[in-house]
Amino acid sequence: MLKRVCEAATARSLTPSVLTFTPHPRVYFAHLTNQPERAPLAINSLRDRLSLLSHYGIEQITLLKFNHALASMSPSTFVETLLIDQLKTKWLLVGQDFKFGHQRRGDIELLQHYAKRGDFELSTIEDIDDSQGHRISSSSVRDALISGDVKLAQMRLGHPFTVSGHVKHGEKLGRTLGFPTLNISVPPHCSAKIGIYVVRARGLGDQPLMGVASLGRRPTVTEAGRLLLEVHLIDKSIDAYGKLVCVDFLHFLRGEEKFSSLESLTLAMQQDMLQARQYFAENGL
Repeated sequence: MLKRVCEAATARSLTPSVLTFTPHPRVYFAHLTNQPERAPLAINSLRDRLSLLSHYGIEQITLLKFNHALASMSPSTFVETLLIDQLKTKWLLVGQDFKFGHQRRGDIELLQHYAKRGDFELSTIEDIDDSQGHRISSSSVRDALISGDVKLAQMRLGHPFTVSGHVKHGEKLGRTLGFPTLNISVPPHCSAKIGIYVVRARGLGDQPLMGVASLGRRPTVTEAGRLLLEVHLIDKSIDAYGKLVCVDFLHFLRGEEKFSSLESLTLAMQQDMLQARQYFAENGL
């Protein structure tokens, strides 16, 4: 979809642009109705979403705060005020099932009305299936991540599932156990399955670094911990505090466990390291 936007922009001497919202509309309505459990899990943080859009050639991003005013905006006002008057849209690409405006009353038919009037060109994109014939969608990516199938998620995303963040100080327990970690906060409602992963860390040098990461709440050492990403770099010691690191999830090793002692936790971590080394020996970085 982004490739088509960039190609159309180049052909028409326009700026490739994306209109997106924060928070996700379903997150807004879930909290509005006091049903937070209905909010979709996050695939990307806002920073990662914007970074990926830029990576794929998008030069202008319009970020709208999804609030009561936007939720109650009529479809016609959405098109005339936002798309035509403010964004000066000349070519528009949407999915075939695109809905917008108050109570999702806006649809392709309404957009075609404005296109026929000459306000902009309208193109639609059909559903895209993966190699197994399943429709690629944000829901299908979430399903893959929830189950720990990061390889399937990568195939549907077109790139590895990634979490980025600034390295912060932790409790130094990993260093005490011989496995110093980079501690990174995780976006709220992260969709990835809690557990241990083989990862690749970017942003700490010219080349990516091998690593093992724990995404979880550390049940062995705390009773009510917050969700945290702890990354141990393999054969590398770096002072990374304050640096922005991108962590690519490559392979799921096991679920998070509560061990009876720190000794048994250390043995499990040593086994994780062996499996990670084997993964990189077979697959490289």
